[in-house]
Amino acid sequence: MSMTVPEMYGSLVFNDKVMRDKLPKDVYKALRKTINTNTHLELDVANAVAIAMKEWAVDHGATHFTHWFQPMTGFTAEKHDSFISPVDGGQIIMEFSGKELVKGEPDASSFPSGGLRATFEARGYTAWDPTSPAFIKDGTLYIPTAFCSYSGEALDKKTPLLRSMEALNREATKVLHVLGNTDVSSVTTTVGPEQEYFLVEKEAFKKRRDLVFTGRTLLGAMPPKGQEMEDHYFGTLKTRVAAYMHELDEELWKLGIPAKTKHNEVAPSQHELAPVFDTTNVAVDHNQLTMDVMRKVAEKHGFVCLLHEKPFDGINGSGKHNNWSMTTDTGVNLLDPGKTPAENVQFLVFLMAVITAVDKYADLMRLSVASAGNDHRLGANEAPPAIISIFLGDELTAVLDSIENDTFFGKQANVQMEIGASVLPHFAKDTTDRNRTSPFAFTGNKFEFRSLGSSLSVSGPNVVLNTAVAEALSEFYEVLKDVAPEKMDETVHELLKNAIKEHKRVIFNGNGYTDEWVAEAEKRGLYNYKSTPDVLPVFIEDKNVALFTKHHIFTESEIKSRYEILLENYAKTIHVEAKTMLDMVNHQFMPALTKTMDDILTVASKKKDFDLTLSVKTEKALLVKLSAAYDAIYDAVEKLEKDTKHAEEMEDELALAKFYQETILADMNEVRGYADEAEGLIPKENLPYPDYADMLFYV
Repeated sequence: MSMTVPEMYGSLVFNDKVMRDKLPKDVYKALRKTINTNTHLELDVANAVAIAMKEWAVDHGATHFTHWFQPMTGFTAEKHDSFISPVDGGQIIMEFSGKELVKGEPDASSFPSGGLRATFEARGYTAWDPTSPAFIKDGTLYIPTAFCSYSGEALDKKTPLLRSMEALNREATKVLHVLGNTDVSSVTTTVGPEQEYFLVEKEAFKKRRDLVFTGRTLLGAMPPKGQEMEDHYFGTLKTRVAAYMHELDEELWKLGIPAKTKHNEVAPSQHELAPVFDTTNVAVDHNQLTMDVMRKVAEKHGFVCLLHEKPFDGINGSGKHNNWSMTTDTGVNLLDPGKTPAENVQFLVFLMAVITAVDKYADLMRLSVASAGNDHRLGANEAPPAIISIFLGDELTAVLDSIENDTFFGKQANVQMEIGASVLPHFAKDTTDRNRTSPFAFTGNKFEFRSLGSSLSVSGPNVVLNTAVAEALSEFYEVLKDVAPEKMDETVHELLKNAIKEHKRVIFNGNGYTDEWVAEAEKRGLYNYKSTPDVLPVFIEDKNVALFTKHHIFTESEIKSRYEILLENYAKTIHVEAKTMLDMVNHQFMPALTKTMDDILTVASKKKDFDLTLSVKTEKALLVKLSAAYDAIYDAVEKLEKDTKHAEEMEDELALAKFYQETILADMNEVRGYADEAEGLIPKENLPYPDYADMLFYV
């Protein structure tokens, strides 16, 4: 008998309900204290938790455990150990200690460290994060952990995230207390990351070297139909896709991941999954796990799940929307305007803290979503522009205008929707429309950071967002901390007024896709970093180093190491793409082109053999076109090969990244342009790999 959804949900998670059932009361209380107040966990408590966790895991079929962490590779990492321990008589027992729970010791030498660690300095540590529940997957108990070096430097994406959450909690609580909300003990950030992806047939995927090695197609002409008819978005789910989504939901629900929404996206074979929000570090873990489960379930259904930001040229790529808010331990969403946002002082203070943070640190916001893959998306008419701006909507913008100008704000009355058919229900119209062109949009009670690429860990953007908002709140607190109660309203009003005047330039409610906005943004002095090599150096600028070190998110050495890792990752990504393109063109595409020319020559020769009076005008015209394409591709490939060899000899990491962006990518685009044009002249049976139509329309 199959389980109901409530029975299924979280059935493979060592969650609060399981802990309450399995742990002694004093141990449970001690663990909850650690989770709720970030206090140290004593070893005797860890031992008791480990015993209960092991027994629960074994009961659910687990034979191994692993410390699951997020190194700077962009993927997750795990080393599996069994629970077995030999005893006398050739027998074994199942053991798991508190020490094994709280600390692991993987080899740190083979993970990116940006120079923090020499190769021979191998020791690293994983440390249990008790705020993110352990879970069972594939017969193994997964324990979410942080990852650091022998000398304590963070080598992962979780450690700085936890640090940033503590920083925001500290600064937000101070501001709430000074505003008179002393019941609040803590503030947590919450995130709901929507995930876009493509599904392609597994057999088609295996025949495409570019997809296998790089995650995106490096060659391929558009089919006669793409997404022009706009018939894919929210369209009926195909039977196999629906079956995949159904199993995906069930597997995620078992792991306590609140998958809620699923639908077809704009491009053919593109889809989206959206979860309910969760505490930020749990949401980050869940999103990493979601991407892994997506890929595994896809294989079972004969698909491959593509998470690259731009797997197909000419149609929309895939992003990830980061829905972010702040919530108190008393259950209040600090970004909920309530019924009268103009009178909600607490909301306005926190709203302006976010606006201040985004304006001051828009360069870091752009940096946090930068990658070789995402460079293909940002700025195109399918994704937010590279310019970071905030959409507030008309009502909130009017509220801020009234504060800045000391004028009265008259709340807009609810407008009833008039749809024109009496049978349809009446409902109140929202006070603002949605703006899909905005990188950072207010959506009712949260901000939606829409610039993230689909393969990106959501940790980085949330580290920046948490830290920047913590800094803005810290500045607000310095203004308010010594103000007498009778002067507080007046001081808050002046604080908000000054913040609006200083940072309103980042608010833009219009169409972010237009050239006019690019020109206007430049007038306003907003950043416009168009590529990853352009934006990466902002990481090591003085103001940004000061931000991260002040709030203890990164040390200077950690910042430098991450900067070097990001540069290296970018260069390596384009290098692999260039080598893959050369391999495909030289060993697959050019032979197909040559065979096509040979076939045409054969046809022309047979026609002449049959009757010398027959015309071979068509064959000659085709051969001229194909021969010209062959020569153009050959010359472009020669240049790409030469420039790639030059790149391999360069040593300066920033210069190398810029060379890949400015020269190698331009070379690749030239090769692709000629090849894609020639593809239209090559019979399908001569192509050695599936074309776009095969991959996008035959799922």
